[in-house]
Amino acid sequence: MLALAFPALLMILLLVVLPVGWLAWQSIWHDGFTLENYRRILAEDIYWRSFALTFEISLAVTVLAVLLGYPIAYAASIASRGWSVVILALVVLPFWTSVLVRAYAWLALLQRTGVINQLLRQLGLIDAPLALVHNTFGTVVATLHILLPFMVLPLYATMQKIPHDLLQAGASLGAGPVLTFWQIFLPLSLPGVLAGCTLVFVLSLGFYITPELLGGGRTVMVSMLVSRNVELYDQWGAASAVGVVLLLAVAAIFFVVSRFVPLDRVLGQR
Repeated sequence: MLALAFPALLMILLLVVLPVGWLAWQSIWHDGFTLENYRRILAEDIYWRSFALTFEISLAVTVLAVLLGYPIAYAASIASRGWSVVILALVVLPFWTSVLVRAYAWLALLQRTGVINQLLRQLGLIDAPLALVHNTFGTVVATLHILLPFMVLPLYATMQKIPHDLLQAGASLGAGPVLTFWQIFLPLSLPGVLAGCTLVFVLSLGFYITPELLGGGRTVMVSMLVSRNVELYDQWGAASAVGVVLLLAVAAIFFVVSRFVPLDRVLGQR
């Protein structure tokens, strides 16, 4: 049995354990053992603000992804096979374009001379261009667009597994469509909601290109701190410490989620 698992264990060792171990080592070793890099994270305000902003943006993106993604997944799950394929195709279509191209597209749409501001001015809704980019708003919008499929697909997979017999039974007992949805369909779809929220939230925590372009240097997320520590200050230890703290935060999120909902339910299995 061990021999069969050896190739997989070797890959985990080479691709996960060694890189994470090297990251942790760099964060505590600089001409000797030191915790200076972690002390800076606790003491300097820039790190606290960056981590707080990162979690705020990730939470906002996750909430908006649920509000937008749930109706899309629900429509795909109850539609005929043909329409379901069309809806899902439109959801995954952005995957065919790189994240960098999509970020630049949103930059062109949201800037002061962009399509959205020009359209609003032509409609007489605004007198001066709105600041839709180079701030948190632009970062949230672009990140939401990129990560929305990661909410829709787990939701759709969970909704597809909900037995339609339960919905018919509820209707036969006198429950209307709204009551059937709230009492039967929604509770059974919650594992998909949790899976999608976990995916979107964790992926948002590590986003780099989108906040770098859409934030205009004003929206400093954790990934940008790592980049600046390396590129501007050549502080690999400080960058590694930030990465380790973020990794521990992600691990804590997964631990908390697993305590509330078993992993097989999060993955939509029965």
